[in-house]
Amino acid sequence: MSQATEPSFLSVAVADLLPYLRRYARALTGSQTSGDNYVAATLEALLTDRSVFDQGHSKKVALFRAFHLIWSSSGAPVGEGDNGLARRAQSHMARLTTNTREALLLYTIEEFSAGDIATIMEIEESEVRHLIDTARREMEESITGRVLVIEDEPIIAMDIQDIVADMGHAITGVARTHTEAVELFKKEKPDLILSDIQLADGSSGIEAVNEILGLAGDIPVIFITAFPERLLTGERPEPAFVITKPYSEDQVRSAVSQASFFSSTETLHA
Repeated sequence: MSQATEPSFLSVAVADLLPYLRRYARALTGSQTSGDNYVAATLEALLTDRSVFDQGHSKKVALFRAFHLIWSSSGAPVGEGDNGLARRAQSHMARLTTNTREALLLYTIEEFSAGDIATIMEIEESEVRHLIDTARREMEESITGRVLVIEDEPIIAMDIQDIVADMGHAITGVARTHTEAVELFKKEKPDLILSDIQLADGSSGIEAVNEILGLAGDIPVIFITAFPERLLTGERPEPAFVITKPYSEDQVRSAVSQASFFSSTETLHA
């Protein structure tokens, strides 16, 4: 369901919040299609029961709470497809403590307080803090691999390298342009890509990633952008994993941990 076709009540109440709900849903499922389907299901449920907006919570908390009612009732952990990475993600997540990924994403990427997360997930605040601590430990211990960084700002590139290396991942290289990114990929295939949108020579990080995915097709990608809402419209192929600039170390760690479970092979558009 696109923003253009949402009923007026939903357009007024949550239109500005939908990009962030899409970001969260895609990170949970590892797929634009699957994540956006959960968002659509949430909006459809709100057409018949809007009471979540009448309980004194902020609109964002209410919307995410409505989403969690749908999410928890279905329990679907990964996106569509039966490829090797999807099966591997399922296997890894089966060993994680229940609700840890959700709590970590809500806290780090969506920047909810522990109290708000308790409301969204309908659990005690003390449990939220326990889940976040458990998630950090379990996810960072679960997967390590090789990471390609596509970033034209030297200070940002160095910061990302330090964070990712501290998590136990190896850096295959840092590319400042589309051409450099493809060349580095051909020298050593990474397990994960972290990419800016606008690169040093005016080239596009999205175009570079598309070319790489055309060669490999099974690498999870995290995009870093100052304008995440432009990549979260739900109206075209878009990324499953998005970090907002300026980012925090916690956000990078969480996104890298989440993305390492998944494949993101759709053709993207700027």
